[in-house]
This record gives sequence, structure tokens and C-alpha cells, in this order.
Amino acid sequence: MVIAIDAGNSKTDVACVGTDGAVLASARGPGFQPPKVGVTAAVDTLASTVGEALATARARGTPAGAAEHVSACLANADLPVEEAQLTAALHERGWGRTTQVLNDTFAVLRAGVDEPRGVAVVCGAGINCVGMLPDGRTARFPAVGKLSGDWGGGAGLADEALWFAARAEDGRGEPTALARTLPAHFGLDSMYALIEALHLGRIAAVRKHELTPLLFAAGADGDPVARGLVRRLAEEVVAMAAVALGRLDLLEEEVPLVLGGSVLAARHPRLDADLAELLALKAPRAVVRVVTAAPVLGAALLGLDHVAAAPEAHRTLRARYGG
Repeated sequence: MVIAIDAGNSKTDVACVGTDGAVLASARGPGFQPPKVGVTAAVDTLASTVGEALATARARGTPAGAAEHVSACLANADLPVEEAQLTAALHERGWGRTTQVLNDTFAVLRAGVDEPRGVAVVCGAGINCVGMLPDGRTARFPAVGKLSGDWGGGAGLADEALWFAARAEDGRGEPTALARTLPAHFGLDSMYALIEALHLGRIAAVRKHELTPLLFAAGADGDPVARGLVRRLAEEVVAMAAVALGRLDLLEEEVPLVLGGSVLAARHPRLDADLAELLALKAPRAVVRVVTAAPVLGAALLGLDHVAAAPEAHRTLRARYGG
């Protein structure tokens, strides 16, 4: 048995998978946030979800004892040193004979490719990019936000939209429909009112993510400010992808470029058109695939890779998750 874990900031999915690709049990639990609660507490929360899945698997006849391997793709495991720390913390729990922790972007990549070869860009709340080859080589970025040169992601786009809208209303910036549509989304009549509500906590900061679709809608309607932000996101996605492909010597080969996360999976027509245009210039041989399957599929496939499961096991697992 392989224990597959995909743990994001908001939720965790665990699947117990036989080496034949059959899903023996699954469970869903809270998100994984070691920066907020510490590694021990975060792993304790993870342990509860893993324990639920294991209990179900045992009740269905899976023999007791450690799994062959634990394949964990975790949010906030952004640096190799963090992956190593978390690998040790999970392995101490005794869930598997071997344990591997990777950043959760690797799960999206593996879910979208037939073999561990390709590059993925994920744009959800944040943005990240990784690449891998069958020989174990990888390409990656620190992906810890502005500190590491990142731009984009749903949260970042919402902040940009607010910045431009605020300046449009008070006269410091160019006009944009966002100055009207952003406050209207919350039933307010001005950016000043929205700024006040966010600053004083009358509108929870977490709700800012609701503004990102409004940005894309304004861009589709031709608003120059929104259009410029959508274009910049396309440039960032292509820049990350091209660098990762270059590091793995894949720019001259036909290779999958997997796109995932809520922003890219939404298939905004203007963003998709910009991506196609820019990829034709910087990575013309990349073959775009948009992944919507649950990322735990990728974690499980990485686990099956580790135990050298037969190709049929991979096909069985993909059929289960629709990947």
C-alpha cells in the first residue's frame, strides 16, 4: 500500500492506494499550515486525517502494519530544506517504510503527465512552477512571494486590482471600471467605502479573493487596466515555464506544460489567448495541458513511481480520479 497525501492551505486529501492502483480508502481534513502553527502541530493535524484513512482501509481488510511508501505533496514545503524537515517529521510517525515530501506543485505536475517528465505552473492563491525528469532531476523556484520575485496568483491579482481601483477613484491613477465593480461586489458605492471596510475588518481580508474573477471580467470587457494585469500574468506564467524548461534542457523537445490551480483552470479566454501567443515565442514545443483532477492523484502516482508499480496500476488509478 502507498499512502498519498495532498495537503494545501485550506484542505488535505489522503488516499490509501494498493500497488495495483486500487483506492482502498480516502479521507479529507483541514489544511496544512506549519508557518502559522508550527511543524509539530501541523503534522498532528495531518495525522488525524491519515489516521482516518488508515482506519477505513484496515476495516476493509487491508493488513495492519506500515505502508510500503508515503508520498506527501505539501503546501508550504517551498524549499528543499523544508521538504527534508517535513520528510523527517512525517517518517517519525511510522506510517510507511519510506517517506518522501515534495512541494504540492509536484502533485499537479504528476497528475498531468503520463510519466514524470514535464513542467507545471500552478496559479491558485499564489503562483509556483516546477519541472521534473524521469532521472530525478527537477527545476523549481523558491516561491515564497515577493521576497523570491514572484508576481501573480489569485491573492496577488486581487491586491493589484484594489491598488489600481483606489488610485483611479482618487485621481492618482488612470480610470478603470474596477473602481466601480470592486466595491459594488460588496454592496458598496465607492472604493473609499471598500478600503474602510477592509481596513476596519468589516469585510474579512480573506474575501479579497472574490475580486479576482471581477478583474478577468473587466479585462474581457476591454478595460485597459484589467487587460494589462491579465497580460502581465500571462507573461509571468510563460517566463516561469520557459526558465524551468530551459533548466531541464527541454525547450527543444515536445514536452507537456501542465497548467493548474483555480486561476488557470478557469480557462479565461483572454488569458488563454495571451498564453498561447507568448508560448509560441518562448516555448513553441510545449504542449499545454490543463489539469482539473484532484492533486492527490499526482501524489499517489508519485508513490506508485517510487514502488515501481506496473503501468496498469497507473491506468487504474487515473480511471478512478478521472485524470
